[in-house]
Amino acid sequence: MFTALMLIVSVFLLWNAYKISGFTSKSSPGAFPLAATTMMVIAGFVAVINAMRTPAGETSFVAFRTQVVPNIVLAFAGLILAYGVVLESVGFIITSFVFLFVGILLLHKKGVVPAFLYALLSLVSVYVIFRLAFKVVLPEGIIPERRILADLGVFFAKLWGGR
Repeated sequence: MFTALMLIVSVFLLWNAYKISGFTSKSSPGAFPLAATTMMVIAGFVAVINAMRTPAGETSFVAFRTQVVPNIVLAFAGLILAYGVVLESVGFIITSFVFLFVGILLLHKKGVVPAFLYALLSLVSVYVIFRLAFKVVLPEGIIPERRILADLGVFFAKLWGGR
């Protein structure tokens, strides 16, 4: 059942990848999505054939739940959902820090302090690269980021410029 559903989803995604630009050339915008979804369809067919060969008694919801969707996957799905829901209203900095901190805490299992430090280092790295270097506008939320950056710019200009 699950494999058939995945095959149907893969075929749907293949069709949408084809609609991007067809298969006009190897460097067209849809070439990579088309190649990826083609592999998904092929893998889906193989999985369906293998599932059909498996005796009915060997598959169950419990086996599916523990092998395909273990608790950590469910926890991360909930974490990602929560991240997406609150990102716009709370803002990138706080939401991303909480997401990284909880995610690292769940996966790394080395304690609160290392998780805090890894999350902080990761967030600072992502922020510097995307917001400051590439000028990507990130959801501001409750921290007035643009105002802080503008004030810092004025402060450093006065510090270095003498005005």
